[in-house]
Amino acid sequence: MRKKNSIKKGSTTAGNLEERFERGVSVLDYFETENRRVGVDLPPWAIKALDQEATRRGITRQALIKTWLVDRLDLLEDHRIGDRE
Repeated sequence: MRKKNSIKKGSTTAGNLEERFERGVSVLDYFETENRRVGVDLPPWAIKALDQEATRRGITRQALIKTWLVDRLDLLEDHRIGDRE
C-alpha cells in the first residue's frame, strides 16, 4: 500500500516538487546530484570577458559557464529534434 504523501516519480511536476519541498519532504531523489569536474584552459582575455559578464549578471563565473553550456546543449537538442520531424 502506498503512503498517502508519496508521489510517483513518473508523475512528478514542478508543482508536486514545490509542494513536497514546502512540506519539508526531501526532493533530492528527483534530481541528478552527481557532478563531474571538467578543466578548461582559456586565454586571459576570455576569462576577463567571462568575469565581466558574470559580474553584470550578478552571478559567479562558474554559474555563467554552466548556464551558457546548458543553453547551448538545449539548442543542439532542439535542432536534433527538428531534424527528426
